[in-house]
Amino acid sequence: MTPHLADTPVLTTDRLTLRAPAPQDWPAFSAFLATPRSQFVRDGELDEGKKWRAFGHLIGHWVMRGFGMFIFTAKGADKVLGMAGPWFPAGWPETEIGWAVWSAGAEGKGYACEAAIAARAHAFDTLGWDTAVSYVVPENTRSIALAERMGAVRDDKATHPGGDKTCYVYRHPAPEARA
Repeated sequence: MTPHLADTPVLTTDRLTLRAPAPQDWPAFSAFLATPRSQFVRDGELDEGKKWRAFGHLIGHWVMRGFGMFIFTAKGADKVLGMAGPWFPAGWPETEIGWAVWSAGAEGKGYACEAAIAARAHAFDTLGWDTAVSYVVPENTRSIALAERMGAVRDDKATHPGGDKTCYVYRHPAPEARA
C-alpha cells in the first residue's frame, strides 16, 4: 500500500488534474530542485537531506493546515508538471497562492496560470479565504507576469514574510471583484 493524504480534494481544469502531493512525486521534486530553474523557490543550494525536508514541508502543510500546494499533471497522465496552491506556513503574514513549474517541457504553455487560477478559486470558494497574495522576488519576471495575468496587483503596503522587503507582494482580486 502506498501511503497518501486522505480526504484531500482533487481539482480539474480543461487540461489539468490538481491533487495532493504523493510519495511518487519525490523524484520529480528532487530533480526540479537540482536545477537553476528552482532558484526562486529554494534558499541556496540544497543537499539531498534539505530537498527531502522541503518535500516533507509540502506534504506536512496539508496535514497541519488542511490545505496546501497541489501537484498538477496533464489530465489523464500522472507525470508531474509542477505545483500550485494555497500556502500559509507558520510565520507568513498572509495567505498565499503559490506556483512552480517543475518540468522544463511544461513551461510557456499556460499550465501554471491554469493551475493557480483553479487553486485560487478553491481557496476563496472552498476554504473561505477573503484575501490572498503571492510573494514574488523581483528577479522572477515570469511569476510577476503570471500574477498580473491572474489580475493580481502589487501591494507595496503589505507585510512581507520575515518583515524584509526582498520580494514583491501581489494581491489577488477578491471573488466578487473577479465576477
